[in-house]
Amino acid sequence: MRALPVGDGALLVEVASGEEAQALHAELLRRRAEGSLSVREIVPAARTVLLDGLADPARLASELSATQLPPTPPRTHDVVELPVRYDGPDLADVAALWGVGEAEVARIHASTEFRVAFCGFAPGFGYLAGLPSRYDVPRRATPRTAVPAGSVGLAGPYTGVYPRSSPGGWQLIGTTDAVLWDHARVPAALLSPGTRVRFVPVGPVGPVGTP
Repeated sequence: MRALPVGDGALLVEVASGEEAQALHAELLRRRAEGSLSVREIVPAARTVLLDGLADPARLASELSATQLPPTPPRTHDVVELPVRYDGPDLADVAALWGVGEAEVARIHASTEFRVAFCGFAPGFGYLAGLPSRYDVPRRATPRTAVPAGSVGLAGPYTGVYPRSSPGGWQLIGTTDAVLWDHARVPAALLSPGTRVRFVPVGPVGPVGTP
């Protein structure tokens, strides 16, 4: 674990893996909730956690360097269920990469409980971890200039849902009508770090127009 100063009142803590980043994020949230840590924001990423609004960053950096991270606590929050049609244009490519049929891709994906590791890229976009590493897939060699809102994609170890139309290079396996970001909703983001997520299949498997 390495803590780097960011300005006068923040730290960027680097760890070795996504799992450690999630465990550190959970531990820092616990400390803030019990009152032993005073911090304005705790922002996880792939292998870092940013703490902003610290009165004494140097002291905390010293404490963290000696910290043994506990395991990520059990997932106690309610599960967010996202209905998904496994009809993405890259479904066949993902099936080939996994060495299974398209229906089996849908079964494996829908039987996995995901956890939002961190958020970024666009408002409402969560990086969902949960698939075993053998199902990691590369990004597309040529990104699309416009990915429709609601597209469910895979890239590396993560699943993500595009909250709005935007360019993107993830492998698209499905579509959901869930609204990931609504500025009139409180909170505006449906998904936040630590949220448990399951995809619930609806309709047939396969891109529209295929048998």
